[in-house]
Amino acid sequence: MKKTQEFSGKDVDTAVKTACDTLSISKKELKYDVISTGASGIFGIVGRKDAVIKVVLPQNKADSSEKELEGIRSMVDEAFGQETRVSPPPSREQSSAAGSDSPVKRTPPPARNKPAPLPKKQAQPRPVEPKPERSTDHPAPASEEPAAPASVPVSQAPEPASPAPELAPEKETASPEPPPVVDVTQESIDLGVETLQKMADLITDDATVEAHTHRDHLTLKITGGNAGILIGRKGQTLDAMQFLTDKIINRKSEARVRVKVDVEGYIETRKSNLRHLAIKMAEKAKKTGKPATINQMSAQDRRIVHLALKDDNRVRTQSMGDGYYRRLVIFPKKKNSFAGKKRFKR
Repeated sequence: MKKTQEFSGKDVDTAVKTACDTLSISKKELKYDVISTGASGIFGIVGRKDAVIKVVLPQNKADSSEKELEGIRSMVDEAFGQETRVSPPPSREQSSAAGSDSPVKRTPPPARNKPAPLPKKQAQPRPVEPKPERSTDHPAPASEEPAAPASVPVSQAPEPASPAPELAPEKETASPEPPPVVDVTQESIDLGVETLQKMADLITDDATVEAHTHRDHLTLKITGGNAGILIGRKGQTLDAMQFLTDKIINRKSEARVRVKVDVEGYIETRKSNLRHLAIKMAEKAKKTGKPATINQMSAQDRRIVHLALKDDNRVRTQSMGDGYYRRLVIFPKKKNSFAGKKRFKR
């Protein structure tokens, strides 16, 4: 079975040239089929589609591509660790057979310590008060003060209530503070440069990686080589390399390192083009009174448009759709229908 590989470019000629440069063969030796001729789109940003061709790989190139694929797989396995297989749980028949051979003795649960019953208070007999004798000779005057009541025995006096135990004051739980910002270590810089250099060498030739740091931010810039292949369609290849490099660095780093990968100043150029597009589409929405839509935008690109139109009080932006690539809609805000009109009371 013949092995094939797809190549893309601005047009068919560019894709053919890219395939010839990558496979190191002449145009006459190249066997390919045109899958898509591509489309220019609006301003080269919205709706632009690259031309795609499918090339039949020579025998020696097919073997080399397999070796490159094995190299990439080994590098990813080295970074994330090989997959560990978990043994399946034993079936019911095996567990029942094992249970019949070696019976398991069930130990009774430990008895809970019950509190000893409190001793019951013995009822004490009440003292009998002597009745006063009535004297018939001299009756007691009415103005005489009544006798004081008999004293209650100490045993019958009500016991003072035991004071309630004081509750210890609860400790105030402090809100977790954000981790301190730590400068990027030299070990993380060397690991990032080495990892990105290996990926760039597998994709193109004569590519060099340079590192720039600012506190916890690490920017890796790629110069040389084929910038179009390194960036990919809508920056997808660049995003994939940044994702892998970020995971490999932060897997071995104690502090969080924010990694950014750039190719020939592509990020700044992309930001400038998106800001210009956002302002133009906002003016169109305000002029027509209808929402304007920008299709298939990544999360980073949508954030740039949101920030570009944040201070414009006449429009609002909203991301719509599902998945990683969503469309961004710019809605014009409705004017107050009562503005400039006078109200009269009847």
